[in-house]
Parts: sequence; C-alpha cells; structure tokens
Amino acid sequence: MKKVILMMAFAIGMTGAYAQKTVKVEKTGNDTEETTDSGETETMPLPDKEDARRSPSTGDLFDGLTRPVAFDRMVPPYALEVTFNKTVHLIFPAAIKYVDLGSADILAGKADGSENVLRVKAALRDFSRETNLAVITDDGSYYTFNVKYADEPTKLNIEMKDFIHDGEAVNRPNNSQEIYLTELGSESPLLVRLIMKSVYDNNKRLVKHIGCKRFGIQYILKGIYTHNGLLYFHTELKNASNVPFSVDFVTFKVVDKKVAKRTAIQEQVIVPLRAFNYVTAVDGKSKERTVFTLPKFTLPDDKQLVVEMNEQNGGRHQRFILTNAELIRARVINELKVK
Repeated sequence: MKKVILMMAFAIGMTGAYAQKTVKVEKTGNDTEETTDSGETETMPLPDKEDARRSPSTGDLFDGLTRPVAFDRMVPPYALEVTFNKTVHLIFPAAIKYVDLGSADILAGKADGSENVLRVKAALRDFSRETNLAVITDDGSYYTFNVKYADEPTKLNIEMKDFIHDGEAVNRPNNSQEIYLTELGSESPLLVRLIMKSVYDNNKRLVKHIGCKRFGIQYILKGIYTHNGLLYFHTELKNASNVPFSVDFVTFKVVDKKVAKRTAIQEQVIVPLRAFNYVTAVDGKSKERTVFTLPKFTLPDDKQLVVEMNEQNGGRHQRFILTNAELIRARVINELKVK
C-alpha cells in the first residue's frame, strides 16, 4: 500500500513539473509589469529610458506633449560632395559671418584674402557617415548643406546666387531668411540691403552744398537718410581728369571744430556697417556712386564729422565736413519706395 501511495505522489509531482505555466501580465501606472503565476506576483522593471535613447532613434522619442515640425517650416539643404584630394569652393553673394560643421570629418574655412568664398574638403578618406554644413552671410541669408564623401565630386566650384539677382520676382528661395545680426541692431540685413539699393537706384541729390573738388576730382555728398536707428550716406566720386583714380580707403571720423595749440587731437572713427557698390577705382572722365550704412549718431556743438577719401599711391585726397545741422535733417527712409 505504501508503494502505491509513493508511486501516485511521484506521478503527481512529475505532472506538475512538466505542466504548461499560465502567466498573466498586467501594466501598472509606475512603468512596471506585474507577472502573475498561480497566485504569486513578481515585478519586472521596463527597459531604462537611457538605454532607449542610446539605441538608434526613429525620431519619435520625446518627453511630454510635443508638436512635430511641419515640412513647410524646414529649410531644405543643398547636396554637397567632398573628397580628400580636391577642394570644393562655395562662392556666396555676401561676406561670410558664421560657419558650422556637423562633424570632424570635414574641414572648412574662408579663402585667404576673400570674405565670401568658403573652401571645403574631407578630413578623412572615405568617411561613411553623412554630415552637414551651415553658413550665415552678413546679408542675413542662411545656407545649409548635407555633405557626403565622393571619390570624384561632380561640382568643385559652386556659386550661391542671391535671390535679388536670380530673376525670380515672386518665388524667394529658402536662403532668404531674415536673420538678424548684432551689428545692425533690430534691423534686418535684407532690408538694409534693399534700402541701400533703393537709394542708389533713385539717385536723388538732396544735399547740394557739401563736397570737395581738387585736382580734377570731385567728391560730394548727395543725401543723408535714416531708418530704424541707422544712417545712410549717398556719395558720388567724379573724375574729370584723364588719369584714373584708385581709392585707398574712406574714413568717417568725429573731430573737434577748433583745436588749441599744444592740445592733443581727439578723433572718433565711425566704421561703416555696410556699403553698396563700394568704389575702388574711377576711370578718367567717369563717375561712381556709393551708399554707406552707419550707426546712428549725433554731434555736439564743438564737434564735426570729417569724411576723407585717400588715393592709393597718389596725393589727390578728398575731404568734406558735416555738422550736426546736416545730420538732423536726414530724410526719413519711409518716404522711399522700397520693393
């Protein structure tokens, strides 16, 4: 009898050991899973969020309520190929103010002696991962590129045209973003350029008594304009001689009207922020015009503004003087038609 009981107990034990286990999984509110088996409960933690972040992302892992960025808000990047043995040059319509590289796989820098040419090449041979490049110019334009390696890039010299000269009057490209720069304050670089272009195209002479004429060279001030904390000086250089005039530099400086003997001369140089059609040379029997953008300033009664233009390798220097009376009569730019 004892043998029968032992055999039955052994059979029941083996049956329970090989029986299929029924598991009930419930998800609780504290990001844990409760597994229930035959009345017993054990708690298993979910995978850590840090582990999920380290895994390849699909772009959907965000904490909290998040609104996706629509495609009409995206600035589409240009495609750019670089290589190790050749240099790619990007020519921009304005001076480069900012460059950012997505990784150390590429090298970029402004060309020597140039402000608007960027040279790009690969730092490593056959880098596999795609990277990016971003550029901001001083006219407020933003350019972005997706960069990948190629043994033989199809485009080595690329010109990034400005939308003003593209010929398209309706469709503006994606690089015409209104990016504000510190030096221009609250004024958009794009609007500054449009104002200078409008002043240049209108070519009105509002000021008729300020200028200088020496050695067959005439340098005059045609107008002063103001808008949103900036001053615009419209100047003209006329060469009545047969010898070309090469411009060395143009300076704007505030000086004392009267300087006593044995007194140090105090000068404050005002550096122009922008220049439209900056003149570097004027041929004989011709004339050229330039529009300068300067920060807003006024002059005390004992100060005056001196504008000087020096000739390179010559002595036909030009110079005219402004007082505060001329500055405060600057024409408000809202009266101009800016398209």
